[in-house]
Amino acid sequence: MKQHFFCAFLFFLISNFALSQTPDLLRLEYTAIPENKSGIRTNRYRAVLNVPFKIKERNYLVIGAEYNKYDFRVGQALPFDTSTLERLHIIDFNLGYSFKWNENWRFIGAVQPRLASNFVLGSIDNNDLRVNLSAVLMKEKKDIEKPFRLILGLSFNSATGLPFPLPVVNYYKRFHPNWSYTIGIPRQDVKYHSNSGKHVLQAALFLDGYFINIQNDVILPGNTIGESISLSALVSALGYQYKFSKEISFYALAGYSLLQEGLIRDGNRNRAFTLNDEGNIYLRTGFKIGIF
Repeated sequence: MKQHFFCAFLFFLISNFALSQTPDLLRLEYTAIPENKSGIRTNRYRAVLNVPFKIKERNYLVIGAEYNKYDFRVGQALPFDTSTLERLHIIDFNLGYSFKWNENWRFIGAVQPRLASNFVLGSIDNNDLRVNLSAVLMKEKKDIEKPFRLILGLSFNSATGLPFPLPVVNYYKRFHPNWSYTIGIPRQDVKYHSNSGKHVLQAALFLDGYFINIQNDVILPGNTIGESISLSALVSALGYQYKFSKEISFYALAGYSLLQEGLIRDGNRNRAFTLNDEGNIYLRTGFKIGIF
């Protein structure tokens, strides 16, 4: 019961943050979760592109998009047809605006319409569409002995089913020339930076997952109707990053999901069928051009 409660809590957080807007201009990423005791295997392909436009001296409009494709495989027989769940898609459209609030704080607001579906009907269903909204204040000091960045705000995601926004908190600090840490949601990490600045080693704890509509529904045992599919995972990982420049880098992570739960959910987003509740190996690699 405690694990189910915690996984439900993770689901709310993941839906709100894990696939929200990233501070990247470009990201190409591949994630693999190999088959485990539950017989579930997942591959994710991710592409992000954001283009900033300077409006005034310190004001920016950002337009972008993000695409996530999940290849979902079941290595054992289940009491319902899983063929229409083998390809899952999330398409985000990003529209953000940022301006200097005062000498210490910058305001960042974003609207993110999202399509999340298996798209088996050849058209868009009303339940495929979600909207994410976020508004945060960011305080950053770069040119000091111990640089830091603090982000505080609120984010609303219709996929969570919660009628109110959730808090956004993220704090980064370079507390030593070779060491930094990040505390927040969906990620916490500690990093070692080489003297050259090109090599970064890290230990991270982060949330990952998805919430996706099933257009054709699924008839489950007991004649329960499954209308959506979700995954929530708490991952502990070690990683390496090679920086070609301050903004451009290649990275790789290898870890294990300490908590993981894949579910088919009914029309009220309640648990209808458990696909996967076993921890598993987690692998990720990618290339990015970041803002920070």
